[in-house]
Amino acid sequence: MVYTDTYGSPLGKIFLASDESGLISLSFTQHFSENTAGDVLGTAKKWLDVYFSGKVPNFTPALALKGTSFQLRVWNALQQIPYGHTKTYGAIARDLSCRSAQAIGQAVRRNPIAIIIPCHRVIGINGSLTGYSEGIERKAALLKLEGIKIPPC
Repeated sequence: MVYTDTYGSPLGKIFLASDESGLISLSFTQHFSENTAGDVLGTAKKWLDVYFSGKVPNFTPALALKGTSFQLRVWNALQQIPYGHTKTYGAIARDLSCRSAQAIGQAVRRNPIAIIIPCHRVIGINGSLTGYSEGIERKAALLKLEGIKIPPC
């Protein structure tokens, strides 16, 4: 069974979905028709409360990630980027012994759990804010919340 709920964040409504094993989606843009509660969703909402209060959550809700082995490796690498820090696509590629920063970018774009798997912390080689599936303005706001200085546009 899939459970869905919404969370009212300072950056707009967030749509959450989970199954019995963990969170499967967190997005500003994906809408769900049903709205039921589940334990995982409650934990995810508590995580978001802590995060949007400007603090580092000391827990992570259960995640039920579905993707290719490469995507799972990239999403795991994203979770290793500390709060308040950024990393480039190229640096992630080097860490994973991948020759293509573009392949890393493709996997980052397919991240199903925004914010908790912090794809917003991935930036361009020159420090620029590159694309973000949830909107570049939200990426900038998330980085600012974490105390990261953003280069002017």
